[in-house]
Amino acid sequence: MKFLFVSNLFPDTSEPTRGLFNARLVKYLSQLHEIRVISPRPAPVWLRRGIRTGRPEDEKFFPVFPSTGYLPRIGDRWNHLLMAGSLREPLEQMRKVFPFQAILAAWAYPDCCAIAQLAGKMKIPFVALVQGSDAHQYLRMPVRRRIIVESLNTAAAVVTQSLELQRLLREAGVKPEKLQTIYNGVEQDVFKPGDRAAARAGLDLPANDPILLYVGNLLPVKNPLLLVEAHARLLKQKPGRPFRLVMIGTGPLREEIQQRSQQLGTDGLVHLAGGQPPETVARYMQATDLVCIPSDNEGLPNVLNEAFSCGRRVAATRVGGIPEVLNADFLGRTVERGNPDALATAIEEILAEPEFSDQITQHIRRFSWESCAAGHARLLEKAAQAFHNQ
Repeated sequence: MKFLFVSNLFPDTSEPTRGLFNARLVKYLSQLHEIRVISPRPAPVWLRRGIRTGRPEDEKFFPVFPSTGYLPRIGDRWNHLLMAGSLREPLEQMRKVFPFQAILAAWAYPDCCAIAQLAGKMKIPFVALVQGSDAHQYLRMPVRRRIIVESLNTAAAVVTQSLELQRLLREAGVKPEKLQTIYNGVEQDVFKPGDRAAARAGLDLPANDPILLYVGNLLPVKNPLLLVEAHARLLKQKPGRPFRLVMIGTGPLREEIQQRSQQLGTDGLVHLAGGQPPETVARYMQATDLVCIPSDNEGLPNVLNEAFSCGRRVAATRVGGIPEVLNADFLGRTVERGNPDALATAIEEILAEPEFSDQITQHIRRFSWESCAAGHARLLEKAAQAFHNQ
């Protein structure tokens, strides 16, 4: 069968790490069905947008990156309509050369809402994929909440990446019979156990210092500053141990993280490593003692399962779907969000305990991209068949 994937969260050559989880899903879906990609690039309506091109590894999906306008701050009532207007021609052109039978749209607003506007007019079924902040944050905004619920209720199915996201959507008014939870997979050939000493040597990291790792965008919702604060408290609690903090990722909080670590006197032990490809992230995970997830909101972060796949324990805030997977002490600890003292204590407790790397990797083996893609494929197949039989 032929399916189309639509989401603004998909990488291109200028943003090669944007929406990598979606690129992986598309990659594994393509082993089951033919699939192509349209990835809208929203920008304020008054800005000139540049031309985007796909990464070499995505060329087989013939990705198209149309510019779509939006109105910052005041556009909640109209941004999905602006995206729909910009997407109609690319979808129609794609359909002429690639007669897709269903659409998988990812990111609730505006992407899924835009596709909901077009699907009925184009007489094509769609499956919606809700991934995290598009529920946690947007359902708190009355206008977006109404549009999201109305739009998702027109989908053939609504996939969430955690049971917690499913609960939020159900309580918001999405029909329960439409909701399905499919956990993201892990590229276990990339994220796998490795020798810690060799990994540290290859990354030029100290051989004996305890190392904490953060992987994620440097955004307020990810709250990396909470980890900077917890790291400083940990150094005070254990003055004889030079805990190092490596932070992988890019985003607007980078400068504030640098300033805060300088104020705390910990900047010499905080290393901002920037964005890194998956293979390098895996190497850092092999080198570290503990992965930390200090987020204020999450769906089910890929970094959690990637850490487990490398045999590493995790200290995380108790948000979103994290407790659904981090559900035993040998995996690490969860703490209330926004509490640096609790996070520092959890880190200290975890590092004082023996490691159970084999048990951790066994725990995560059920999370494969093959099974994730198969779950999405079944829903798309069902949607296409039901629509054909109408």
